[in-house]
Amino acid sequence: MRCRFSRREALQAIFASWSALKNTALSASRTVGYQLALFEADVTPPLGHALMGGGITAAKEIKDPLSASGFVLLGVGQPIVFVAVDWCEIRNEAYSRWQTVLAKTAHTSPDRILVASLHQHDAPVADLEAERILKSKHLQGSVCDLEFHEQAVQRVAAALRRGLEKPRRISEIGLGQAKVEQVGSNRRYVTSDGRVRFNRTSATRDPSIREKPEGIIDPWLKTLSFWDGEEPVAALSCYATHPMSYYGRGGVSSDFIGLARQRRQEDNPGVAQIYASGCSGNVTAGKYNDGSLENRPRLADRIYQAMATAWKTTRRYPLRAPLAYRVVPFRLEPRSGPGFTVEDLNTRLRSDNPKPFDQCLAALGLSWRRRADTGHKLSLPVLDLGVAQLLLMPGESYVEYQLLAQKLRPDSFVMTVGYGECATGYVPTEKAIQEGDTNLSDWCWVAPGAEKAITDALKVALSPTGSRP
Repeated sequence: MRCRFSRREALQAIFASWSALKNTALSASRTVGYQLALFEADVTPPLGHALMGGGITAAKEIKDPLSASGFVLLGVGQPIVFVAVDWCEIRNEAYSRWQTVLAKTAHTSPDRILVASLHQHDAPVADLEAERILKSKHLQGSVCDLEFHEQAVQRVAAALRRGLEKPRRISEIGLGQAKVEQVGSNRRYVTSDGRVRFNRTSATRDPSIREKPEGIIDPWLKTLSFWDGEEPVAALSCYATHPMSYYGRGGVSSDFIGLARQRRQEDNPGVAQIYASGCSGNVTAGKYNDGSLENRPRLADRIYQAMATAWKTTRRYPLRAPLAYRVVPFRLEPRSGPGFTVEDLNTRLRSDNPKPFDQCLAALGLSWRRRADTGHKLSLPVLDLGVAQLLLMPGESYVEYQLLAQKLRPDSFVMTVGYGECATGYVPTEKAIQEGDTNLSDWCWVAPGAEKAITDALKVALSPTGSRP
């Protein structure tokens, strides 16, 4: 049987087909491109947990909860995860555990998981092998609770999984910055008789030390934001300073940067506020902080004001392909001078050692040596967004490396986050070593020569690629 259509019916059929194709294309345009999934989880340690790797009083009270907050960027090949954790440090096997679990959850590879500690001292240090070393010898010192660590990682993974269920479209990024007034100062200063000293700590009570110039710092707080058209979705802010006002009394806290972050979150409840610490191994609030309790909210307000100003000055740019993600492997040799040989570290693990923290330091050193002696390399990851780069540095890298990264890309907005893989401890410059930086007596597990290795890695990681917006 032959079927005939009228001209009107034929036109209606053509129009219906065209409409269906148009709707399909529109639907595809909404789903193809860049997306951002957000997540946050509580990582507050239980009472009695070691703080700062056993270096200070264990947790006696919770002043404010600790969190791990971050985002997953979708659309740049495999997903890229960034998470900022309110812990002092995450080291060695513990760092790999975070990467492995979160990578499995996000269906990506571990080298695309960027984990950054904020480095508050009234917070945990995570090093699984170090804790096992201490327990195997039945020593008094303790670095971390293995069961709590795994619970925290799984809690973060669960939050990430929930976030992936409702990603947001991202069409633009925002770049803003503001100077932070009266917070950061370098540990290094010069006395009136010309001697170099490095003892300006986070809480400096000697007014003659506080009155010295700030020294080398990066005064800028930077904010990288993600937008869905006119609607902001998330903001990542970063400033280079040790984030402590006072500590060591057993009060778990995210300290003044946590207070500032919370105020910004209250300002914009619909915009996820994430904070990360920059390269600040040698930068503290010591010039402007005597350790008094009332200074914590003062310092918080100064960070908050800079975050608010950076937001107001933000300029937006289309998020254009191709974006890039690079990981540059590099090697930092383990420290092996007096007190840091494997034999010396094992000697410090004696059961009759009267200092439990010295036991912890020795265990941390052995954990790193066992890993480094297998040929393990560190990684320098960078997310290249065209007009901006987000990179993650290892350990307590000195602020000079952050300033170097900016000099390598003077045409761009470079956000340098510190406290990635923290097995290194301090990562000093050669000048600091030559001048006898006294901070390197114990919390530094890398040998001299780190500056060249990191400089070479930065040059590769920050080399311009792809088209510029």
